[in-house]
Amino acid sequence: MYWKELYVFENDRPVRAVIRNYEEKDFPGLIRIQQESFPPPFPSELWWNTEQLKNHVTLFPEGALCVEVDGEMAGSMTGLIVHFDPNHPEHTWEEITDHGYIRNHQPNGNTLYVVDIGVLPAYRKLGLGKWLMLSMYEVVIQLGLERLLGGGRMPGYHQKADQMTAEQYLEAVIKGELKDPVITFLLRCGRTPVKVVENYLEDEESRNYAVLMEWKNPFLKKLRQGE
Repeated sequence: MYWKELYVFENDRPVRAVIRNYEEKDFPGLIRIQQESFPPPFPSELWWNTEQLKNHVTLFPEGALCVEVDGEMAGSMTGLIVHFDPNHPEHTWEEITDHGYIRNHQPNGNTLYVVDIGVLPAYRKLGLGKWLMLSMYEVVIQLGLERLLGGGRMPGYHQKADQMTAEQYLEAVIKGELKDPVITFLLRCGRTPVKVVENYLEDEESRNYAVLMEWKNPFLKKLRQGE
């Protein structure tokens, strides 16, 4: 199981934080994180419910991470293992995550797929999202998987949708001509784009588009060779 103690910084003040696997006692805090991280127009029916969270901690507890700051639940990240074929990347969030219930978790798959990541707005200046992402990379390495993969929302795209395609918007973000709250964050975390996917998730701000973005296990060759 996962446990990491570290300090994050509020301006120049170190603040103690812990990243660990979440448990059933954490469910109320996790639901609150969802509600505050994804306010309307994000569909409220996509917030976690108790049955989904029970599946996360039962079917794949290694992929259920949360971060506490000074003992208060501040963010979470959830994943499952799937078999991903780069030659056939098209899918929706509902299909690949089983609507967030992860009953399709494949222990022998090759890819850790990000179901969700969220941080309470009051804690977002502490860099917790990046620390959660880095921690999930460590899970990928520990389990010997090929990659971390997930669909990144494009919440800034609705402001440019009448001027450019989703692919053009992504290219502008990569070139630094535009900043997107999610895609730019994922780039900063070391994720690289794989493909723009249409109708990935009901998301008005993203016009239902998302960018599949991966992080490849840099130790995979050595792991396979047993070095």
